[in-house]
Amino acid sequence: MPIVAADIDFHLSGGASNSDVDLSIGGIISTTELVDATSHNLFDVVSSTESNDGDTEYRCIYVKNNHGSLTLQNAVIWIQTVTPSTDTVIAIALAGEGLNATAETPADEDTAPTGESFTSPTTEGAGLSLGNIPAGQHYAVWIRRTVSAAASAFTDDSVVIRVKGDTAG
Repeated sequence: MPIVAADIDFHLSGGASNSDVDLSIGGIISTTELVDATSHNLFDVVSSTESNDGDTEYRCIYVKNNHGSLTLQNAVIWIQTVTPSTDTVIAIALAGEGLNATAETPADEDTAPTGESFTSPTTEGAGLSLGNIPAGQHYAVWIRRTVSAAASAFTDDSVVIRVKGDTAG
């Protein structure tokens, strides 16, 4: 049976038992799975101070191939649906540690990971290559949310992040 969307899981980082998205800032893959990889589920509500001053925060999630035996081949990650707010920008970066490795752990959610290059690909063709992810293995991905200074209030500000790949067999 080929790999289907339900076989591709998104997990928090921050330690095996971490279930707090605010602590998903690198480190070991968590057993806690995100229902979906949207910024609404991953970042906190922007406070009035953050909206006034501007704010940049980071989260680290893991893309996991949860199929029982097949490799997710030529996997790509991109931002399928961008934020409708003109005051918010989401960007993603592959963790430099690579396949099945543990992502670095910055000091806090306001500290960027070292060496990652953030972009905002909005099509599968422009997406970031995760390469091949064998069954049961994972790849860490960083997500950066930037809220501009003097941002207007916006209800339901979110994005959708998508992963797609091929299957042999």
